[in-house]
Amino acid sequence: MGVLICFGACTSEQKQRYYTIGFSQCVESDDWRKTMLQEMHRELAFQSNLHFIYRQADGNSQKQVMQSNELLRSGIDLLIISPNEGEPLTAVVEQAYLKGIPVIVVDRKVATPHYSAFISSDNYAIGKTAGEYAAHLLKGKGKIIEITGLPKSSPATERHNGFADAIKNYPSLQVVQQINGEWLPETAKNELSKIATRYPDVNLVFAQNDMMAQAAYEVFKDMVGIKPAIIGVDGLPSTGLKFVSEKTITATMLNPTGGEEIIRTAVKILNKEPFFKENLIQTTVIDSTNVRIMQLQVAKAASLQTQIERQEKMLENQTRIYNNQRAFVYVLVSSLFLSLLFGGLAFYSLQQYRKISRKLQLQNQEILEHQVQLKAANEAKVNFFTNISHEFRTPLTLILGPLEELMASNKNQYNTSQTLGLIRKNVMRLLRLMNQLMDFRKIEVNKMKLRASENDLIVFVSDIIQSYKSIAQKRNIDLRLITKEPLLSIWMDVTMLDKVIFNLLSNAFKFTKDNGYIHIYIDKSENSPHAEIRIEDNGVGMPKEAVEHAFDVFYQGEYENYMGSGLGLALCKNLIELHKGSITVASENMKGTTFKIHLPLGNAHLAKDEIVDSSQVAIHPFLYELEIIYTADLETEQPVKQEIETKQTNKEYTVLIIEDNADLRHFLTEKFITQYQILEADNGQTALQLAFDHIPDLILCDVMIPGKDGLALTRIIKTDFRTSHIPVVLLTAKTSIEQQIEGIKIWADAYVTKPFNTTFLDQTIKSLLASRARLKEHYTGEIPVALNTQVISKPDRKFISEFTALVESNLSNEDFNIDGICKNMGVSKVLLYKKVKTLLNMNVNDYILNTRLQKAKYLLKNESFTIAEIASKTGFASPAYFSTVFKSKNGITPKEFREK
Repeated sequence: MGVLICFGACTSEQKQRYYTIGFSQCVESDDWRKTMLQEMHRELAFQSNLHFIYRQADGNSQKQVMQSNELLRSGIDLLIISPNEGEPLTAVVEQAYLKGIPVIVVDRKVATPHYSAFISSDNYAIGKTAGEYAAHLLKGKGKIIEITGLPKSSPATERHNGFADAIKNYPSLQVVQQINGEWLPETAKNELSKIATRYPDVNLVFAQNDMMAQAAYEVFKDMVGIKPAIIGVDGLPSTGLKFVSEKTITATMLNPTGGEEIIRTAVKILNKEPFFKENLIQTTVIDSTNVRIMQLQVAKAASLQTQIERQEKMLENQTRIYNNQRAFVYVLVSSLFLSLLFGGLAFYSLQQYRKISRKLQLQNQEILEHQVQLKAANEAKVNFFTNISHEFRTPLTLILGPLEELMASNKNQYNTSQTLGLIRKNVMRLLRLMNQLMDFRKIEVNKMKLRASENDLIVFVSDIIQSYKSIAQKRNIDLRLITKEPLLSIWMDVTMLDKVIFNLLSNAFKFTKDNGYIHIYIDKSENSPHAEIRIEDNGVGMPKEAVEHAFDVFYQGEYENYMGSGLGLALCKNLIELHKGSITVASENMKGTTFKIHLPLGNAHLAKDEIVDSSQVAIHPFLYELEIIYTADLETEQPVKQEIETKQTNKEYTVLIIEDNADLRHFLTEKFITQYQILEADNGQTALQLAFDHIPDLILCDVMIPGKDGLALTRIIKTDFRTSHIPVVLLTAKTSIEQQIEGIKIWADAYVTKPFNTTFLDQTIKSLLASRARLKEHYTGEIPVALNTQVISKPDRKFISEFTALVESNLSNEDFNIDGICKNMGVSKVLLYKKVKTLLNMNVNDYILNTRLQKAKYLLKNESFTIAEIASKTGFASPAYFSTVFKSKNGITPKEFREK
């Protein structure tokens, strides 16, 4: 229960919102501002959720600007500012207010209405009251000297204006001299001393604060014959009230500091309570008639404040004692509760322990039996996996044998040879993948054992490099072995290490472009007894993410236009680790890749059953098989360009084929080259550029391509007005219904899964092209178009496609005009008029109008929209105008057309 009470108390405290208030004061040296600060702290004592930050600027406006900005950056919830001068602080107040930080301006005004609240004594009323008191004191006639504060501060200006307005009703009252005391007694005394002797008949001095009034008294007290009345402003206990009581000044105008009112207003703002924006505190005259009463009131208030502070301290002590006692009770109750709880748990645990012990004994027996069963099942899985892999190799071998006989025949035509080469290459891929799966599975179940023999690493790697020499020569790749070691003997399993070297070299050739280099370095490590094999290339490299996951199982990094199986490098790492070695990769995108292999020298790291006699092992026992398996992917047959260019001429339709697999892309090109003009792209960026440049009639796109994938590419094509009309057929190995739905959602026109029937794909393409042709004919059947797509040039076809697509996508826009077309297509009006007239045999406005009317006819026939709705959807300003134009072109009104 104690725990619950503590939690409830903590929750209640957490609900209270805490705020931070920043206060920037121009100066604190004078008693008036000290009194204001005391009053603010007095009121803050009643607000436990306020944190108060105070800064004062020693009368320097620039310093105050800097301090205010620091407060704003510290994250305060509200800013209180008492400006030294109004103008320099205006920008700070506006900045805070516009940021959403409430601002309370105190005492002196700023030159902006952008603040939350203004609190000050009514300085104009103070000046006016002082003027009226002076007129009464002098009985309406006499000479006056006025001592003002800072000229640019609002209190100085308003007090002067109030004083002037009060005495202007008394023509015999005259201000003979006005001096600037800057609110400081020393300045006022110095300036008054300079001119006092000029006015021996002065009757009254009005100083805008009590300290300057006292300074005036100091000047005149030693002058014989000059004893003017002196009026000050502020009425503080330590200054004004004291000076009036001692009769050094005649009177003072009460200038309330408003400290308590400032904090109360701040609390209202923070709590979202109603408050007044403008708050002016009234004044009164304090002279010999009421000064004693005022002093008694101040003394009483001070006494009460002292008592309050004493009560607060006592309350704090009592609260601290109470909290300590409450915490002790909570601890005591909690300890008792926990003792009972733990005692019960201990008893319960003892009972459960006995039950669990009995269960564990039974489970251990079951686990032992299950392990025996699992071991037998594992053996069965491995045997099955090995057998089925061998079964796969048998049909692959039966495919490969007759295939190579067919390829060896000289009777095959070029196209047939290309097809047979494609079949052979993919048989080799399957064979390599099956071998890797078998090896990987053996490693997983610890069935692959190392059979290391001592061999010369230089000779071993040189033999493997010979397998790639012909490919390097065809592609002008600088392939070389670099070493300073004439002989380097290491203990290795040649049936494992050759797979590693073949795999790494095959990868290097895949990702190194023609005229590049692949260098193999073999050396002894300087810092450890290891042999180092380093394979470097200047190929496309790998991005940082691919480098981090290069050796992860089944990670399919995408580099250039090739995506791996995710097994090769993982298998390499496992085979090297069986040798107690290590393999690392360093790569930089577009700058090449380096693989480093470290193999320990000697055989001390090997177990006895891992070492075999060198005479029992032949180097590269399966070298020929590995060579044809790993180099098959690298043999590329380039199509005869002249033949393709010949086939490309005089085709009505253009098809863009987007496929990153070069073999499949070439196969599709050969399949459709006789029927269509073919464009090819192997990545998303190139595909987009071709689509926008050539505007093909149909796009055949693989889903998994580098850069933007097929889905993202389709989304862009279908949302761009230039290409949105083009049918898109997606090719993919993803066969689930959810994936097909995703393709249709982004407006793909067909979704064909791999492996696909080429006849089905051919008919799909023909059907889509025919459907679009019928739709276009139906939609624009009555528009006199003189466009012949078989004789028009490619640039003109692109122009007309963009123009018609732009018009159709803006039919509902009644403000659509020729200027909009020119801006969107980037052509001049002259060129637009000329092109449209030449290609469509009509002017631009007629084409837009006819297209709108054709769409209107379609909507009238097939939709249930009202005449007004159809007018809006086809870009006519009003139904009446639509009916007039429709009748002028068709001889009947839209209503009559619909009724027919």
